[in-house]
Amino acid sequence: MIVRDIRQIIDTEREVAGKGWVSRRLLLKKDGMGFSFHETIITAGTEHRFWYKNHLEAVYCVAGNGTIEDLASGEVHEVKDGVLYALNDHDCHILRGGTEDMRLICAFNPPVTGRETHDGEGSYELVEERAPNAS
Repeated sequence: MIVRDIRQIIDTEREVAGKGWVSRRLLLKKDGMGFSFHETIITAGTEHRFWYKNHLEAVYCVAGNGTIEDLASGEVHEVKDGVLYALNDHDCHILRGGTEDMRLICAFNPPVTGRETHDGEGSYELVEERAPNAS
């Protein structure tokens, strides 16, 4: 059984930040769950272009507000407490913080290792690291 307290992740190698966002990685590939699980905070008023070409991501908003724009269709969707969006087609998108910081709960497949950083296209490279139970 894995039990983690988000307060114990802050200021450790499991907390990764960039301009206008911070991601706290509760589960990583090495935990052997088959997905990674994060809490991400998007700062109010910021804009981020992401394109997870190598990962699928599901995101559930538990606080704050903002929007997500699908760059393929131009559609803009409101993101607020209770809204989930899933990037099921490696969707290139712009995530915009609204009037309050957004607190998002995210799952990635394949799982991230914790060492990934966004590249110039807003994507994570696949970083190879075997789960401890993998053969």
